[in-house]
Amino acid sequence: MQAELIALAASGATTLVTLMISDAWAQAKGRIAHVLGQDEDEQDDLLQELELSRATLMLALERGDGARAATIEAEWRSRLLHLLRSDPSLTDKLRSLPAPPAGTVYNHISGRVRSGLVIQAGRIEGSTFHAPPNESAGRTEA
Repeated sequence: MQAELIALAASGATTLVTLMISDAWAQAKGRIAHVLGQDEDEQDDLLQELELSRATLMLALERGDGARAATIEAEWRSRLLHLLRSDPSLTDKLRSLPAPPAGTVYNHISGRVRSGLVIQAGRIEGSTFHAPPNESAGRTEA
């Protein structure tokens, strides 16, 4: 039973973090808080924690900080394991949470690029492309 709880907590944390960076997050976060929270006040607190985790995760990914992103997932894995141990009825509820959309890709492209190379694939994490400053801006040719 212990191995099953550990596997479920790990899978749940991975799903949670993947949902955080997907377009499905707006719909999923309320359901996640409802499943994990005991009452309305706890659900509200969970929503705030989920949003804080998401903001931290997005910032880590923008900065290319894979270690921080992994830490966020590990924190949720630990929390989910604690919840599963204290309330075994959460096992079925956690399994009922939505799976992340297949093929979700997160790209962050910044800069003043009017055209350029963009690579999109099945799973790229933490890729950020920056355009160099346009040094010829403001120059006139004689």
